[in-house]
Amino acid sequence: MTIQKATNIYWHKGAITKQDRERLLQQNGIVLWFTGLSGSGKSTLALAVEEKLFERGHLCMVLDGDNIRHGLNKNLGFSPEDREENIRRIGEVSKLFSDAGLITMTAFISPYRKDRDQTRGLLKDGEFVEIFVKVPLDIAEERDPKGLYKKARAGEIQEFTGISAPYEEPLNPELVIDTGKMNLAESVRTVVHFLEEREIIKKA
Repeated sequence: MTIQKATNIYWHKGAITKQDRERLLQQNGIVLWFTGLSGSGKSTLALAVEEKLFERGHLCMVLDGDNIRHGLNKNLGFSPEDREENIRRIGEVSKLFSDAGLITMTAFISPYRKDRDQTRGLLKDGEFVEIFVKVPLDIAEERDPKGLYKKARAGEIQEFTGISAPYEEPLNPELVIDTGKMNLAESVRTVVHFLEEREIIKKA
């Protein structure tokens, strides 16, 4: 799915650079990549971080897995091949948002390390922050906010991550948030503190 099919195309470089946009917005354009099992709290945490950063004057955007599948990726299912293409597309979109100077947060299960690493490779050092939203499978199943684990256990959903499809945990994420032990407020503070310490945003 990643083969270049278009021919006679050229990259057009504009006069305005990423650094110009960052100076205008007074922030760094980066990608915060939240990854974890269904029910780990990725979307909830990403949206809460977005709200906190927006309150502090930062232009940011959350790209949520379910939302993206309503539009850009609505022609993709959950086979390994479609999962790969799903993440490839969102990786490219995330890079565009980062180049625009936005603090971009993605909330996708993104179960395969090679797909996450491929997205990292699109960005410069320090522009991709992998955040592993960690939770034991039994807690994720207990939460089951969408009732997906129940359906997967009943065989109604095939190739469901954590049940009938694998999840490859990050080996060296920039940040680990254990939502089995930390509440939402603590998790948000941890992410924001990390961004401050890395000088991605200024301290409040």
